[in-house]
Amino acid sequence: MYIYKNIITLEPGKRSGKPCIRGMRITVEDILRWLASGMSFDDILEDFPELTREDITVALEFSADQLKRTLYDVAA
Repeated sequence: MYIYKNIITLEPGKRSGKPCIRGMRITVEDILRWLASGMSFDDILEDFPELTREDITVALEFSADQLKRTLYDVAA
């Protein structure tokens, strides 16, 4: 199992191996889509009380790091 900042986990048998929040079935992609749909941090935390503000922030950071790696790999 891969762990990023003790929050993002990747497990082959969970949500098709997508990055999840603290082993839950909530993925980084879920959080990004909620934010993209116009939900605020507070909206997400109200609907999903098991999440924390740090979970959402780290999901954004993880996504930015993944994009940076992808762009650097393509440019190389």
